[in-house]
Amino acid sequence: MPNFDITIAGELNLDLILYGLPDEIPPERELLASDMRITLGSSSAIVAHNLASLGNKVGFISRIGNDQFGRTALDYLQRAGVDLSKVITSADSVKTGLTVILQRNEWRNILTYPGTIFDLSMNDIDIDYLASSRHFHLSSFYLQRNLRSDAPELLKTMKTAGLTTSLDCNDDPAGTWEQDIIEALRHVDIFLPNAREAMQVTRSTDLETAVEILAEIVPLLVVKLGARGALARRGSEQYFSQALEVDVADPVGAGDSFDAGFIHEFIRGADLQTCLYAGNRAGALSATRPGGTEAFRDREYRETFYREHSHVRNV
Repeated sequence: MPNFDITIAGELNLDLILYGLPDEIPPERELLASDMRITLGSSSAIVAHNLASLGNKVGFISRIGNDQFGRTALDYLQRAGVDLSKVITSADSVKTGLTVILQRNEWRNILTYPGTIFDLSMNDIDIDYLASSRHFHLSSFYLQRNLRSDAPELLKTMKTAGLTTSLDCNDDPAGTWEQDIIEALRHVDIFLPNAREAMQVTRSTDLETAVEILAEIVPLLVVKLGARGALARRGSEQYFSQALEVDVADPVGAGDSFDAGFIHEFIRGADLQTCLYAGNRAGALSATRPGGTEAFRDREYRETFYREHSHVRNV
């Protein structure tokens, strides 16, 4: 029997989120934020945290620096129940990464110091550990600088071991959207981009074309559409699920939370409509509290939210 429901290899850092900022930030000015939050960041860690909060056994491989940011990030994951036995603390002077998010009402600036994010490589990967699972997930393809070239082989190895696999590419900080991701997608069961990422990966100017291209490469394409919900494409079949209507406090991490909700149901054999709804529900829950994990950390709040939104709707 596998040791885990899901294993993840990827980045681990904190988010510093500032709210109430002006749209324009002129030089040499001291500007005031109305609120702030320091919380668990990074797509891989948010997915791991929220999957564990939903009751899954999660194994996680990552690198952190020997500093307080790294210890704080580990504490978030440990309290959620994520197995951290394979997380490596770097012996050199490289610090744990940090993302600063300048949140506005409808958009945001995202500034990341990568730190140890770039350092994770195949030399750090325990294949037997990752393979002792039902499902393997990889996030932030373009940020995994030292792991990226080996990602196709890693995903292929997990598939050969009998796991299902998923990939969320997230943004490309370089803005080049190199096509090496296509080889990785050939070993993926579920690809989970948002609409912009789907178009960038396929170099398409419209989502419909991007969906058609990607549906020829991956068995299951799931595209996150933000406030409009999400769609899934499997072969010639296409499904859609509307977003839940909630009071949004913060969209940070909502896409990663969607991944957690979708995968949680997928590995249990749920139908696609249920998986889509579960993704939208997890994303909506996340958006009701600042940061990508705070709503999941409050068990009573999370369980009440899930009871109040327990039925699959939208076809």
